[in-house]
Amino acid sequence: MLNQPAWLIYLITALIVFAEDALFVGFILPGETAAILGGVSAHYGHTSLVWMILVVVAAAIIGDTVGFEVGKHFGPRLLSHGRLAKHAHRVEGAQSFLRRRGGAAVFLGRWTAFFRAMMPALAGAARMHYPKFAIWNATGGIAWGTTVVVAGYLAGASYEKVAHQLGRGTAIVVAAVVVVGLVLWHFRRERTAAAE
Repeated sequence: MLNQPAWLIYLITALIVFAEDALFVGFILPGETAAILGGVSAHYGHTSLVWMILVVVAAAIIGDTVGFEVGKHFGPRLLSHGRLAKHAHRVEGAQSFLRRRGGAAVFLGRWTAFFRAMMPALAGAARMHYPKFAIWNATGGIAWGTTVVVAGYLAGASYEKVAHQLGRGTAIVVAAVVVVGLVLWHFRRERTAAAE
């Protein structure tokens, strides 16, 4: 992804972030990963940091809005879909969280992969008033998009320091260890959430 032209990096990042919330591909590839890589690309000058933040924030907000409408119109059928059957207890937990926290659940849900993929549709299925959803959705999208892209940008800076001090080969190994650690942490967190 980082070796592609800037317009393609923006497009790929936007599509993945959008699809995670609108089409539930967060089960396959979290939009967070694409947003972080977008930040790394900005660090290396392949893209603009400001434009990457704007692209990620817009894709997140629009994706959540589409997810909300999908839940509003197809909620019961969507929730009974076979693919979600194995996540039934997590869906119930998300619904309970939404009932308890209301709009704040939309904001807080943006920070966890499963909730990020499901919360907009659950809010739509629960018939949350759209203006309320829109405010929490925009607030969450701005906070999450900015944080994740900037984190990727700073991670690019860290990689550059390691590369300069220890050599490119060692930096690649360190980066690989960090990525594997993050992936393992992500799956462990998801498994722990599933067990609760």
